[in-house]
Amino acid sequence: MRAFKQVDVFTRQPYQGNPLAVVLDGSGLGEETMQRFARWTNLSETTFVLPPTAPGADYSLRIFTPGGELPFAGHPTLGSCHAWLEAGGQPHDEAFIVQQCAVGLVKIRREGQRLAFAAPPLQRSEIASELLGGITEALGLQPTQVRAAQRLDNGPLWHGLLLDAPETVLGLQPDHARLVALGAKVGVAAAYPHEERVALIAQRNREARAFAGTERPREASPDLEVRGFAAPMGVNEDPVTGSLNASLAQWLMAEGLMPERYLASQGVCLGRAGQVHLLRDSAGQVWVGGDAVTCVDGRVRI
Repeated sequence: MRAFKQVDVFTRQPYQGNPLAVVLDGSGLGEETMQRFARWTNLSETTFVLPPTAPGADYSLRIFTPGGELPFAGHPTLGSCHAWLEAGGQPHDEAFIVQQCAVGLVKIRREGQRLAFAAPPLQRSEIASELLGGITEALGLQPTQVRAAQRLDNGPLWHGLLLDAPETVLGLQPDHARLVALGAKVGVAAAYPHEERVALIAQRNREARAFAGTERPREASPDLEVRGFAAPMGVNEDPVTGSLNASLAQWLMAEGLMPERYLASQGVCLGRAGQVHLLRDSAGQVWVGGDAVTCVDGRVRI
């Protein structure tokens, strides 16, 4: 029997975020066993905590979807760190917890009760026109509804689409079988049309530089609506996605399309209320923050 937790991430309210299964001692388990257990939990991700092998790491993590292993993912990073700390884990450094995973070492910091991870470096490029056309058709979009598109790779690969309005994002009914045939994980987002948005971006950029590293009150309303479709990995729609929000923030902030601090909403169409806090600090590092709450705490036979 092994220590086990099921954690809800990107929420303070149980069952409003993205659930994660965490096996706190994955020692001695083979890859096939881990994959079989991940299929059984039938959650978007299941993680296995292992002793670190890299200098400076506090623990190592393997991340599985029902369809395969991921080199990195955001909500498993925050949820696993929450579970590890709750189970008595003690980081080497008071300032950061350091997670080892397939993309390397990922820093996680505490922001009050919230955790935030440092987004891994992003590689982005144009989406091939033929593939973009297929994705647009699979989502039921008109080309004029797509304001911008990028191939986003920070470990997981996402095809990011910035759409014309949050209502467009929330109204999508994708052809998931078509996305599987295309082999495309797709993240879509649209900004809420807050008044004087240009002035707001400038103001928040100044605030982000002034308050980097400190916790601020929760925003009253989101700045960005997000959905993530991952049918090729066995998950038609992910409730709340850290890696996607990280890459979207790195892209949209770099292009001046979003401020250096903003709040993203995800999961509405699945009956969730996920909130992701994005911040780019004065050094240019994007941090992805979210709350987490333990819903199940016990032991599991694997």
